[in-house]
Amino acid sequence: MLIETRLNTIVNIVEEKGSVTIQELMELMDVSESTIRRSIKTLDKAGRLVKVHGGAIAIDTGIGTKDNDVISRQKLNREDKIKIAKYAASIIKPNEFIFIDAGTTTEILAEMITDKSVTVVTNGISHAKILAAKGITTFLLGGMLKQTTEAVVGEEAIRSLNKYNFTKGFFGTNGIGISNGFSTPEDREAILKENAMSRSKEVFILADKSKFEFVSSVRFGEFRDATIITTNLNSDKYKMCANVVEV
Repeated sequence: MLIETRLNTIVNIVEEKGSVTIQELMELMDVSESTIRRSIKTLDKAGRLVKVHGGAIAIDTGIGTKDNDVISRQKLNREDKIKIAKYAASIIKPNEFIFIDAGTTTEILAEMITDKSVTVVTNGISHAKILAAKGITTFLLGGMLKQTTEAVVGEEAIRSLNKYNFTKGFFGTNGIGISNGFSTPEDREAILKENAMSRSKEVFILADKSKFEFVSSVRFGEFRDATIITTNLNSDKYKMCANVVEV
């Protein structure tokens, strides 16, 4: 395969999927890991995609309108997500009553919580399994299961949510911007996030650097509404914000 053809193919795959791992590209294109890594580096320098740990994401040329599946998102920026989740776990105090949103970084947070005095409410299927297996008191919201994100959403989930008040809430997001706030592609998830945030005394967004300056179709919060826990930021604009914690 000619180099330019290979590069164009990678860009097309990334733009179609939104994000892709090195392993996925190797399997789809039947080329070596070193070739994929070199190609991603070349395309990143050319501004045709964004190189992230373990793969690549599409350049934000518009508004994100769909979620990528959980399995592909779990592999992207894994090391950053672990750092973010570890810090988030460290600020949870004994006997707190917290909400944990569905998402790949929040799932790692669930793995890191060990204090059995904490009570957790979540709309994440895998999160509930992880927490319950540790003997942590866990409530899973009822409602419709969204397959791509493995999140429980919908009117029944909102009714379940509205009887709780949380000391802390931990949330994922698809996009972050000072003017565009926090956003996600799907309105039912956005409504649930917004409601859970309003019922949390302290609100935290767990997000790696790829989420900044990206916009999805449905806003669920203003930029100032939460403390953002992140790592390895490239933008001085966000580094200067009082509500951004870089770990």
